[in-house]
Formats: sequence, structure tokens, C-alpha cells
Amino acid sequence: MFKKALVITLALMLVSGAAFAQKPVIVIATDATWPPMEYVNADKQIVGYAVDYMKAAAELGGYTIVLKNVAWDGIFAGLGTGKYDAICSSVSITDARKKVMDFSTPYFKVRQALIVQKSLNVKSLEEMKKKKVGSQISTTGTFTVKATPGVISKTYDEVGLAIEDLFNGRIDGVVCDDPVAANYAMANEKYKEALKIAAVIESNEVEYYGVAVKRGNKKILDLINKGIKAVKDKKIDLELQKKWIGQ
Repeated sequence: MFKKALVITLALMLVSGAAFAQKPVIVIATDATWPPMEYVNADKQIVGYAVDYMKAAAELGGYTIVLKNVAWDGIFAGLGTGKYDAICSSVSITDARKKVMDFSTPYFKVRQALIVQKSLNVKSLEEMKKKKVGSQISTTGTFTVKATPGVISKTYDEVGLAIEDLFNGRIDGVVCDDPVAANYAMANEKYKEALKIAAVIESNEVEYYGVAVKRGNKKILDLINKGIKAVKDKKIDLELQKKWIGQ
């Protein structure tokens, strides 16, 4: 009887394992330096709004994800050479990027925000002429700063380094995505008493985050879009926004 039960148990395990093995695996790169969207917590785990979103999308979409922490300066090159299947890292969908990669349906609407020290009385980026404004290199924050006449652009490998320089008075402002700005200027214990959001920068073009995949990789794109649709249909995105970003 024991042997028979053991054989049945092993058979069930093999069937279960085979079913799991057949589940598609998508390796997703993220530059985990943008709280609350994606960042490394005190326990060295990659967490955040987008991380929970992608996990929920995978569960509902019928695939498995593996997250890979990748520095921003090489993240797009790695996608092109096949080091991973996709990028979910607060990547704004732009016309320039769409020429070299494909994007999922949007999963988050975003605007650029200007952070300054509380002592500085400005209400727009245009008022920062002849002042140094930091941003993360090759982001829409940097594109926004460089497109504003008279503002001195200083780029950083990570937005957190720009925030630290602002806190210490080495630069005059930082431009980054609004949920990230809110996290640093309103929620971070170290910075919230010294920094403020001076302006949310309005644009004629609506900015959205999307998951980037290599051009032509329709199989991966379809799976990700299936998961994103399921998350939206079940309104899980609203729950995640409340959890990570607030109202």
C-alpha cells in the first residue's frame, strides 16, 4: 500500500511539475532605483507598484516572470542583444523609442515634476534659468530639462543621486516622474522636511509607462498585454495605486 501511494504521489508531482514547466517564462529587466515604482527595499528585494503589477499580470496572464535588476545606462542595449525579454522600469512610451522597440499597452499615466528645496520660491521649470537642474540620464525628465531654455542640465546615473545633491545644495532642482517626486519630497523621512514639489510640468503630450520588448517579439508582447488587460479588468491597478502611491 505504501509503495502504491508513493507511486501515485510521485506521478502527481511529475504532472504538476510538467504543467509548471510548460508555463512561459518572461525575463524582465528593471532599474530598481525609482521608488515607489520599482526599488530595492531593506531586505534586498525588488518591490514597488510596477513589480506587484507585473506579478499580478503574470498570474492572470498565464506566464511566469523573472525580475533582473539592470542599471539604466545599459538597459535598452541589453534588450536589443537578448539578455532579457522585456523592460518594465518606468519607461515612458515615446515616438523615438517606438522606432527601436515595441511597447505594451500603457499601464500608468505619468507627468514630470520639479523638486526644489523648500526655501526656493519658484512655481515652474521656466523660472529655473541659470540654475542647475538634475535628472536621470536618458529619461523624459532629462529631455524636459534640456528642452527648457536657459536651464542648466546635470544628469545622473540614478535619480536618487540627483536628489541627494539637491538636498546638499549642490544643484538647484530635480525633474523626475511625479510618483517618484512625491515619494522623495513627501514620504521620504530624510528629505521631506527639506524638499518640496514646486511644479507639475504640463505637456501637450500625455505620457504613459509601457513594457518594452524587442521589435517584432509578438509572442512576448501578446502575453504581457493579456496580463495587463486582466489586471485592469479586475481593477487590481487601482488597489496597487492605493497601496504604493496613495490617492
